[in-house]
Amino acid sequence: MTEFRHIVTTEEDGAEVRDLMRRHFDFSSRLRGRIKRERRVFLNGESVPGYYRAKAGDVLVIRLPEDRSHFLPENVPIDPVYEDSHLMVINKQPGVTVHPTKGHTHGTIANGLMVYMDSHAGENGNPFKIRFVNRLDMDTSGLLIVAKNAYVQNDIVQQMKQDHIAKEYVALVCGVLDEESGCLDLPIGHPDPDSPCRGVCEDGAPSVTWYQVLERFPDDTADAAGPEGYTLVRLRLETGRTHQIRVHMSHIGHPVAGDLLYGSPCPELIGRQALHAASLRFIHPITKKELHIEAPIPDDMQQAIRILRG
Repeated sequence: MTEFRHIVTTEEDGAEVRDLMRRHFDFSSRLRGRIKRERRVFLNGESVPGYYRAKAGDVLVIRLPEDRSHFLPENVPIDPVYEDSHLMVINKQPGVTVHPTKGHTHGTIANGLMVYMDSHAGENGNPFKIRFVNRLDMDTSGLLIVAKNAYVQNDIVQQMKQDHIAKEYVALVCGVLDEESGCLDLPIGHPDPDSPCRGVCEDGAPSVTWYQVLERFPDDTADAAGPEGYTLVRLRLETGRTHQIRVHMSHIGHPVAGDLLYGSPCPELIGRQALHAASLRFIHPITKKELHIEAPIPDDMQQAIRILRG
C-alpha cells in the first residue's frame, strides 16, 4: 500500500486537513475525490474528514486506493529492468502489443503482467492496476514504464507533457546519413483518419527529433537490390508524437529499416522495424531521485548489424 505522510508544523497549527493535503501532496483532482470518498485520510491513525483541523505535531497520512487489473493472465515473457513498489520499467520484446486491442486481443504485455504479479506477489508490493505511462508500437522493442498507482502515473505524465523525460532510441535506417548529427523540427499530423499513418504537415503538432550517427554501412555492405547502405543512429525525442521517429526519418529519405508502414521492408535483414527504445531518464515521483535506465540492443537488431558489418 502506498502512503504519503506529513507531520504538521507549528505554522500549520489549526489548518484544515484538506488544505494540508493540497499543499503537500500533488494529487490530481480525480484522485483527491476518490481519496475523500473512500475515507483514506488519517490523522494520528484515525480517519478524519477534510474539514477537520490539525494541530502541530499531528501525523497526516494519505493511503492511496488499491486497484487491480482484470486482464486474462497469459504466459507472455516480462523482462523488468527496474521495479519497486511504485513503478516498474519493462524491456519489451518486439512483436508484442502493449495492451489488448481489437486486432490483438490476447498475448499482450498486459496479459503477461497478470501472471508476473501473481508469481512475484510480495516482492515489490501487492498486485496493482496496470497503468502504462508510455506506449511502444508492437514491433518496437525497449523500455516501457508501468505505474502501480494513479499518483505515479499522473506525475510521470506531467513530466512528459513538460518535456522533462529524456527518451533515447537506437535505430537502423536506410541510406547513409551525411551529417554526424542533426535536428528534425517538423510538425506531425494525421492527415487521413482512416489510415494509421502519420505525416509531416504544416498544421501538425510541433515535433522535434535529434539524431546522432553511431555507425555507417555504405552500399558495398548492403544488398544490391536494397537501399544504398544503412546507418545506425541514436535518436533523442523532445516530443512524443505517434510514430515520430518513423515519420521524421522517412520524411528525410532515411526510413527505419524494416518499417512496412513507412516504406522500407527488408526481410533479408530484419523482420520488423529496427527501432529500439534504449534509454529513459526521469524523476522518480516518490523518491524525487533521477532514474536513468537503459536496455541493450535486442538480438535481431544486433544480428542485422553483424550482417551489415560483413
